Amino acid sequence: MSNLPDKPASSAVAAFLKRVESLPQVRPASGRRGRLVFAIDATASRQPSWDRACQLQGEMFLATGDLGGLAVQLAYYRGFLEFAATPFLTDAAELARRMTGVHCLGGQTQILRVLDHALAETRRERVHALVFVGDAVEEPVDPLCHLAGQLGLHGTPVFVFHEGGNRLAGEAFRQMAKVSGGAYAPFDSAAAGALRDLLRAVAVYAAGGRQALGRLPGAAAQRIAGQLPAPKG
Repeated sequence: MSNLPDKPASSAVAAFLKRVESLPQVRPASGRRGRLVFAIDATASRQPSWDRACQLQGEMFLATGDLGGLAVQLAYYRGFLEFAATPFLTDAAELARRMTGVHCLGGQTQILRVLDHALAETRRERVHALVFVGDAVEEPVDPLCHLAGQLGLHGTPVFVFHEGGNRLAGEAFRQMAKVSGGAYAPFDSAAAGALRDLLRAVAVYAAGGRQALGRLPGAAAQRIAGQLPAPKG
């Protein structure tokens, strides 16, 4: 395993966007919303980040309004083998309402269930991206990577946003993202802006593909986009 330290949050966002830029185009069919599964670890240690995600999730909808929009499904696990998922929602207020009704509970990670659920969803109808936000991995890595790889074969890249400095978790998350054709980025729990940029970027990617990501407005996005290689061809 790598002994390299994680990059600072700002560098991680740039590295993440550079990885997204290299992915195949996944623009939804004309007139169709991009579909994104937004999965969050809701075990006890995650309450501050859950509250922060509640505040930031609207950014995903705002960023994709002129791209045909986005349909987001919230999925989470917590407590003793509890796993839940909402319908695909197209309204930020409704997603926020559902999120604020959830309180984190202690328990083991259930990332395998997240991946299995996303695979079942994309087999029914294409899911353009899976976002997972978490800080720990308490499951064998090989089965996680196997399912992540299957998601990649179905055209659903996994974007893992890793909170905290758990190195073993980081290695597992990196492998999951890599085999799916997605990307990994650590972020600082105190830096809401980093998570906001990451969520906005994936939402735009899911709704409009790489070209739309390159046109993402905002000073921070422009600074990041300026570091990306020019599109091929």
